[in-house]
Formats: sequence, C-alpha cells, structure tokens
Amino acid sequence: MNADLEKLIRLHQAESQLRQLDSELTDIPRLKQEIEERLRAERERLDSVRGEVEESQKNRRQLETEVQDLETKRSRYKGQLMDVKTNKEYTAMLHEIETVEREIGSREDRILEEMERGETLAADVRREEEAFRDVEKDGRSQSVELDGREKRLTGERETLARQRDEVASTIAEEPLHLYRRVAGLRGTGVASARDAMCQTCHVKLRPQMWMELKLNDELFQCPSCLRILYYDPPAPTVVAEP
Repeated sequence: MNADLEKLIRLHQAESQLRQLDSELTDIPRLKQEIEERLRAERERLDSVRGEVEESQKNRRQLETEVQDLETKRSRYKGQLMDVKTNKEYTAMLHEIETVEREIGSREDRILEEMERGETLAADVRREEEAFRDVEKDGRSQSVELDGREKRLTGERETLARQRDEVASTIAEEPLHLYRRVAGLRGTGVASARDAMCQTCHVKLRPQMWMELKLNDELFQCPSCLRILYYDPPAPTVVAEP
C-alpha cells in the first residue's frame, strides 16, 4: 500500500475515533444534568407533600382553637341562663347555645376530616421519602460512574490525540494538505471503496479507476465527494466444516 495512503487512513481512523470520544464526552454533562433534574423533581414532589401535611396540621390547630373559643362562649351562655328574667330571654339564650353547639359540631367534623387527611398524607410522605432516597442513591451511583467514564475517555482522547499528531507529522505536506482541505469541506477526508463504489457517498466508480484503485498504490479522489479513496477488500467468507 502507498505509504502516504496508509498514514492518511490511520489519520482518518484516529480523527474518527476522536470525534466519537468528543461526542461521548460532550454527552456526559447532559447526562449529569438529567440526574440533577430527576433529583430536583423528586425533591419538589416530596416538599409538596410535606407542605400539604403542614397545611393540614395548621388547619387542624386553627379548628381546635376555634372549638375552644366556641366552648368558652357556650359555657358563658349557659352561665347567663341563670340570670335571664323572662321566658323570651331564656328561649333566645337557648337558641344562641344551640347555634354555638352546631358550630362546634361542624368544626369537630372538619377536625376529623383533617385527621384522616393527615394520615393519608403521612403515608404519602413516607412513600415520597423512599422514592427520593432511591433516586438520590441511583443518582450518586450514576454520577460516580459518569465521573469514571469521563476520566477514562479523557485519558483515551489524550492518547489518541498524541497518536494522531504523530501520524500527521510523518505525512508528506501535499497529501496532508489535500486531506485537510477535503476534511474541512466534507467532515472526513478519507473514504473506503468496495464493489466499485465509494462507501461514503455511494457513487459508482469508473472501471479503469476501480482497477487502479484496488492496488492501493496511488491517491485517488472520489469524483463525487472528493474524499481520498482506498480499497477495502471484503472479509473472507468462512465456510463451516461439515
């Protein structure tokens, strides 16, 4: 194989791997952000349920205070019954007492409702706390894994970048310039050819060009995408023994 062509192929492979590594490295901050968003969403659900518990307890305390005030008012009215002078005044006082007792009963019913609601919310809090702990645990595990992956990929990238630069430094100026120019236009500077076809843009190659290209002795450019072509022979067929 032509020495420059072989080096260009190695350069192309190194840069392709670098792009893949860069893509994976770029993806890591997004994955970490997703972990943080899941944890934040779970925390908001937990805080929301806890807020409902606090609201229910506050409502219950307010109702209990109102019941105490009403009971005080009822006791005062009952004490005043001894001081009334007429049946009309007595009947009016009894009416006031009945009204207060209805208000007390209404509030006691609401207190029972808040107690039942509080029990349901307490179960919801326990469930959300468990869910939060699970998400938090998974998030920590995934973050540690991502940190390790980032460190590994960064090391691989540094090694591969050095290898790429070493290969590039051994390529003659003209073919390297051609490679860089095509890569700048097309994203990649080299493409494999198989079955008389560029495997990147899929244009069919002329028979004469294909015959010469298969020798891998010269630099040929694809007539369509301009990438530097090299012959990539098909893998040998393995015939299973009977």
